[in-house]
Amino acid sequence: MKNRAWYFVIPMIVLMSIGAFLPLMVVVNYSQHYIFAGSFATYVGLANFVEVLHDSQFRGAISRQFIFTFMILLIEIPLGIIVALALPKKGFWVAPCLVLLGIPLLIPYNVVGIIWRLFTQSDIGVIPKIFEVLGGYYNVTLDSFDAASTILLLDVWHWTPLVVLLVYAGLQAIPDAYYQAAAIDGANSWRTFRFITLPKLRSVLTLVILLRLMDSFKIYSEPLLLTGGGPGTATTYLSLFVARKAESYELGYASAASLIYFFIVLVMSYIAFQIITKIGKGGKVG
Repeated sequence: MKNRAWYFVIPMIVLMSIGAFLPLMVVVNYSQHYIFAGSFATYVGLANFVEVLHDSQFRGAISRQFIFTFMILLIEIPLGIIVALALPKKGFWVAPCLVLLGIPLLIPYNVVGIIWRLFTQSDIGVIPKIFEVLGGYYNVTLDSFDAASTILLLDVWHWTPLVVLLVYAGLQAIPDAYYQAAAIDGANSWRTFRFITLPKLRSVLTLVILLRLMDSFKIYSEPLLLTGGGPGTATTYLSLFVARKAESYELGYASAASLIYFFIVLVMSYIAFQIITKIGKGGKVG
């Protein structure tokens, strides 16, 4: 009787599994063939994987992706916690603050890229004008640092609210009795945060870190619309690199790169989960 609810869930799980499994098998099949536009598929085994791993452009895209993901986690997680702690816990201003914070999350990926493209245009953009007034130089189409920094800032603006909202929900779930006991024991703000707030947020932070880690690897529309992956390859991250290979009908190469891409995200998510879990339990990592 208690497991009867599974009868309603299992059909959906089966459909979702089929929907995910079939495309994956097609990609696995393509990865073992040389497939180009206008040519017949030729079985080559693991040759595509060898080619991908020896491709300096692919390794460059991986390096840029790792740096981008590391910076995203380094900025958004602490910033999200700080903002969540600063939000009002009760009263009239709770709802307006949460609604305003959620606005960036309502904007589609492609619209975000277009908005920031307008912000950064050299002739009418707000950001270049600010740099001009301050006597600085900014050009997202010519300067690699400006382009990469702008993509990073865009992602922080777009996704930090998600971190804030999840952490805020976690904070609301912590009973006041813990804080009252800490106050009676004379714990200062830092010790209260270190020994009460952080441990109680462990599950939420695990979810947040995994979501942002995986989602940062999927960034595609924003650099495509804002910088086109340039200047040069400065903002050509993994998803954009693989997509361009597929668009050029190098389907065997693109499929092999996609599977390596998938494996990297899977392994990184597993490692991150294990590290967070061990730290949360007070264990040593290593």
